[in-house]
Amino acid sequence: MSQLETLINSSDENLLTLLSSLCQGAIAIDQKCRVVWLSQQYREFLDLPNDANLNGLPVEEILPTTQLPRVVKTGQPSFLDLMQINNRWCAVTRLPLKNPDGSVFGAIGFIFYDNLNNLQPLFDKFARLKKQLVSENLLRTSKYELDDLIGSSTPLLKIKRQAIRAAQLDTTILLLGETGTGKELLAQGIHNASPRRDGPFVGINMAALPESLVESELFGAVAGAFTGASKSGRQGKIQLAAGGTLFLDEIADISAAIQAKLLRVLQEREVEALGSNRLEKVDVRIIAATSRNLKQLVDEGLFREDLYYRLNVLPLRLPALRDRLSDIPALCAHLLQKISQDSGLPALGLSSEAMTWLQQYPWPGNVRELHNRLERACVMAELDAIYPDDLGADDIVQSTPIGTDNSLAHSRDRAESQMLQQALEQCQHNKTRAAKQLGISRATLYNRIRRLNM
Repeated sequence: MSQLETLINSSDENLLTLLSSLCQGAIAIDQKCRVVWLSQQYREFLDLPNDANLNGLPVEEILPTTQLPRVVKTGQPSFLDLMQINNRWCAVTRLPLKNPDGSVFGAIGFIFYDNLNNLQPLFDKFARLKKQLVSENLLRTSKYELDDLIGSSTPLLKIKRQAIRAAQLDTTILLLGETGTGKELLAQGIHNASPRRDGPFVGINMAALPESLVESELFGAVAGAFTGASKSGRQGKIQLAAGGTLFLDEIADISAAIQAKLLRVLQEREVEALGSNRLEKVDVRIIAATSRNLKQLVDEGLFREDLYYRLNVLPLRLPALRDRLSDIPALCAHLLQKISQDSGLPALGLSSEAMTWLQQYPWPGNVRELHNRLERACVMAELDAIYPDDLGADDIVQSTPIGTDNSLAHSRDRAESQMLQQALEQCQHNKTRAAKQLGISRATLYNRIRRLNM
C-alpha cells in the first residue's frame, strides 16, 4: 500500500467529503502516478460507471492529457490551467503532496469550473496585463522545458542527460542536427534548467534576417546610426538577453563582418552598438544552432575558425527522427492533442495502418514534418481515425520512382509492399476489405499492386 493510500484510509471520511464539496471533481495519485482516489463528481464528469475499480490504474489511462505526473516529478504546483476532459474545457488546479522533508509522495487535482464563461473577466485581465508587459519589453519568456522533448528512446534520453549537465555550466553551447529536430525547444529547455532560468530567453533566426538588419538587431544602434533609425536608439538582442540566454539559430548564415563582432562578445563579453564607439559589458549565455556542417564551412573559408572553436565548446547533436522511431507513438499522441487544442478540431486517433506507415517513413523533415503531416491529417480525415492517405502517403508513393536495391525509394517500396501483402492476407485477399483496412480506395489499391508488380 502506498503512502498516499495509507493516508487516505486512515483519514476521516469527512476530509474527502470536504474536498469533493469544494470543487466539481477531485482526483489523487501516488508517487508512481497511479490513481488512489477519485471523487464521485469526477467519475460522473468522465462518465465512468460507479462500480468501476480505478484504484491502481495509471492516471493517464483515464486522463490521457493530464499533467499530474509532471507535478509529481517536479514537485511544482499548477495553480490555474485549462484542460479538456471528456470533450469539455475546464479550469483545473494541481497540487503536489509532500512529506515534511519536502519529498513528493503524490499529487491531487481539482476541477473548479467547467463553464469558462465565469472566468472570462480573469482571462481578459491577464491578456491586458500580458500585452502591457510585452509592449514595455518586460516579458521575454521561454515556454519549453526539457521534459517537453517527448520520447524514451535511447538517443533522446542520451541528449536529455547531456542537456541537463550542460545547463549547469554557464558556457557556450552549440546545438547540431537536421532541420526540424527541435533545436530551439532544446535551447529553451537548457535555459529553463540552468541558473539563468529567471533571466530572459531571447531567440533570433539569423537566416530569416535581411543582411542590412542583422547588425542593429544583434548589437543595437545609437540614435541616427542609419536612415530610419529610432531617434532614441535601440537595444539589440544581445543587450535584451542580459542576465539570461541568447539563442542564435542558423548561426552558419551570418556574414564575415558579423562573425568578427560576435567573436568579441564571446571573448570579451562586450558589445558595440551600431554607430557607437563605446563598448558595453554584457552578461549573457549564448546557445547557437545550425543544421549545416560548420567544420566544413571553416575548411572552405566561409566561417571563421576562431569563432567556430568559441561556439563549439559544448556541442550537442539532436538525433534525427528516423533514429528514434520508437518515440513516434508518444510524439503522435502529444502532437495530436496539441493540434486539437490549438485548432478546435476534434481529437483523432491513429489507425494501426497509419502508425505502421509513420514508423516506416524516413522523415527527412523530422519532428516538424511529423507535426505538419498530422495537422494535415486532422483536416483531411473523413473517417473516425487517421489513415495513411490522410497523412499524404499516397502523394509520396505516386512521386517516388522505382530505384535500385540500395536506394531509399526501393526501401519505401519494399515496406509498402509488405504492408499491402499483410493487409491482403488478413482480409483473405478480399481487395475491397483490404482497401478499407488500409484507409485507401479500391482503385488506389489496384494501382499500387500494379506499380509494385505484386
